Amino acid sequence: MATASETRVIQNLVGGAWVDSQSDETLPIPNPATGETLARVPLSTAAEAHAAVAQAHAAWPVWRDTPVIERAHVLFRMRALLEAHVDELAASVTAENGKTLAEARGEVRRGIEVVEFACGMPSLMQGASLGDVSRGIDTTMLRVPLGVVAGITPFNFPAMIPLWMAPIALAAGNCFVHKPSERTPLTSNRLAELWLEAGLPAGALSVTHGAKAVVDALLSDPEVAAVSFVGSQPVAAYVYATAAAHGKRVQALAGAKNFVIVTPDAQMEQAAEIVLSSAFGNAGERCLASSVVVTVGDAAERLTPLLVERARAMRVGDGADSATEMGPVIRAEHRVRVADAITRGLEEGARLALDGRDRTAADAQVAEQDAGGGYYLRPSIFTEVTPEMSLAREEIFGPVLSVMAAPTLDEAITLANRSRFGNAAVICTTSGAAARTFQMRIEAGMVGVNIGVPGPVAWFPFAGWKQSFYGDLHATGMDAVNFYTERRVITSRW
Repeated sequence: MATASETRVIQNLVGGAWVDSQSDETLPIPNPATGETLARVPLSTAAEAHAAVAQAHAAWPVWRDTPVIERAHVLFRMRALLEAHVDELAASVTAENGKTLAEARGEVRRGIEVVEFACGMPSLMQGASLGDVSRGIDTTMLRVPLGVVAGITPFNFPAMIPLWMAPIALAAGNCFVHKPSERTPLTSNRLAELWLEAGLPAGALSVTHGAKAVVDALLSDPEVAAVSFVGSQPVAAYVYATAAAHGKRVQALAGAKNFVIVTPDAQMEQAAEIVLSSAFGNAGERCLASSVVVTVGDAAERLTPLLVERARAMRVGDGADSATEMGPVIRAEHRVRVADAITRGLEEGARLALDGRDRTAADAQVAEQDAGGGYYLRPSIFTEVTPEMSLAREEIFGPVLSVMAAPTLDEAITLANRSRFGNAAVICTTSGAAARTFQMRIEAGMVGVNIGVPGPVAWFPFAGWKQSFYGDLHATGMDAVNFYTERRVITSRW
């Protein structure tokens, strides 16, 4: 933490105007590939968060009473603006997060998909009616907006996650207060500029930068009706308990420990690509990363050498370089945490088949960038991992893959179901019977069959289970429409 220097300090958006924070506490926003400071983010005060909510609450009646078709017109204009700025937004994501440009473009594309879904709000918000429920009496159910809703988003998808929340919330007639991650706030500000350009009225969208003080203010403010959160499991549990204690509707998407089961009949070349792209895409910093492979029968004999060979050859470097296959992790301290998890795995008795901490194995370019301030790790692969080890139980959120073994598919599913998380699970197989057994018995909300990252399209819910989700209405799809609306039932006689 430091006071603001000559480096630009980004602003908050309140009441349709960009304003300087009243706080003199700021944090640097480094490019993870180089360590270069891009800007500084203010650690706004609780009072500033409450002021943003108050402005949103004052703006809500106008936005609520705007016909839903006119609100959808704003969404259509926003979609066109996002299409026009895909490359710019992707470059922003890469600069502040470190992921490759290809990954960043994919992230922005997934966000646009949610805007396309929200453009259908005139249909999605339709209610229901039943005439003559009794003699001369009719009943109608309407969907109505909640008021002011808050979104607290993580560092790993600075474009996509805000676009999971804001389009649906706004199209439904709510005002949206956004608290981006203080690690990656630049893309969120650019998205807010595009929202204003699309014609969103002043106050309908606010952005308040900061840390825990801002979060706590949003969780307790009486004018905030609902809170959407994406982040780590401990913080998700805190957000859920705190906001619910203040009477708010909450959806809190949490951590994960995702398993991919590979059967002996799988196409091993394809399985290796599925596992590697899932485990090491976004440097492993995503809640859909498959971080544990369970090989069935003799599958390990053919799969493990492929994984090690191809992971060793991966090009690690600056995400802005088109040749890069995996970028840096988000911060130097996170690199230390991931390295500590690798050390702990060795201490617990796992075998490290590929050590991503080994600088002698690094590309020359990566070594040079690392010396210049980048936060680089190479892929790591453990074998001989057992269920009791932290490698099999705890989310590492980095480029670390663990390989376990099971004699049968049933035992592999049992291993996966021991996890306290239930975000996603994948099977690689050519057997329809094995795939169906897996789909019916695995305890996870998002299931993939020969798909490495089974994230659903925007028309379906992002359906984590167990300690991967707190709440009952998930992000995206009709779950999100239901989350951001209330049902009003009218019984009338004339």
